[in-house]
Amino acid sequence: MKVDCLNSGGIRRFAAIVALACIFCTSAIAQSTAPQLRAVAGEVPPFVMEKNGSLSGFSIDLWNAIAAQLKVQTKYQLVPDASAALKTLTSNQADLIASPIVMTAVRNEAVDFSMPILQGGMQVMVRDTGQQTTSKPLEDLIKLLFSKTTALWLGIALILILIPAHLVWFFESGREDGILASKNYIPGIFEAMYWAIACLTTQAETMPHQWIVRIFSVFWMFAGVVFVAFYTAQLTTTLTVQQIQGSINGPDDLPGKQIGTMAKTVDAHYLHAHYEQVQEFQRYDDMYQALLNKKVDAVVFGAPVLLYYASHEGRGRVKIVGPEFQLSPVGFTFPLNSPLRRSVNSAMLKLRENGAFQELYSKWFGNP
Repeated sequence: MKVDCLNSGGIRRFAAIVALACIFCTSAIAQSTAPQLRAVAGEVPPFVMEKNGSLSGFSIDLWNAIAAQLKVQTKYQLVPDASAALKTLTSNQADLIASPIVMTAVRNEAVDFSMPILQGGMQVMVRDTGQQTTSKPLEDLIKLLFSKTTALWLGIALILILIPAHLVWFFESGREDGILASKNYIPGIFEAMYWAIACLTTQAETMPHQWIVRIFSVFWMFAGVVFVAFYTAQLTTTLTVQQIQGSINGPDDLPGKQIGTMAKTVDAHYLHAHYEQVQEFQRYDDMYQALLNKKVDAVVFGAPVLLYYASHEGRGRVKIVGPEFQLSPVGFTFPLNSPLRRSVNSAMLKLRENGAFQELYSKWFGNP
């Protein structure tokens, strides 16, 4: 009887061991048979970053969360840039691109995109020289004299000269006691213009004899005082802003400047179409270093990328200026007619609904 009890207990223990082994084996088999997707990615901080053979970043974290919902494994392959990633995808060597790709109409004909993971544009980054730049009086004066502000005010001044000059010529030419020596339009109009300039800048040397023109002259001399005051204030303000903020404060200040950006990107294509001096770089570190070494005047690229650099490695050395422009959506990329696209979009919607997407966004970009 005792032997039977021992045998019974041994059998139960053996059965328990077998059951546990089956559970572990089943789990191992399930993991080994889980579908594996081939993902290519280009290093784009903070979306994709590589360190010691391990990938991290917003896009990597987001894709891993999606892959967990789809119960698939992912094998990553790093490629140099977006062009290489698209080439790998379209040649059936990958199932998706995990780094963000800007959605364009041309690309949409060759690949399929997921729903957008972000809506971002380009932004301008310049060196942070502190509260005030080094004063260069002669250089500042030359830049100011040939600035848009000066050209605008000179145009206004020309109008303010031509109007009274023609009025004076009309009433004063041909009169023996008039202030114009010549009766002809040329050179009479030039004498009238000289009189108008004197009224505008200081005070007229002589006054017209016609009472209508005299009344107008008094008004015009007062207008000249106001004009000079406003002109002086505008030039002073412009010069002060340039000394404090620098000469580049947004996209409108880029013409004539040396611009740096990443090679073979949508951003580079746009910049070449709108600006003359554009320098492309293969590596982000080279682009940032060119800005710090004054080899380029500004860097223009995707806002999230520049904002991340400015708040991390470039903190205190660079700054973002001006608004975002050329807003475009970015997302994951799949081959045409990929069945994966719909499943990924569904998983991404769930991540947005349960707050996981916002948690990842806040982790890498901060709270909006």
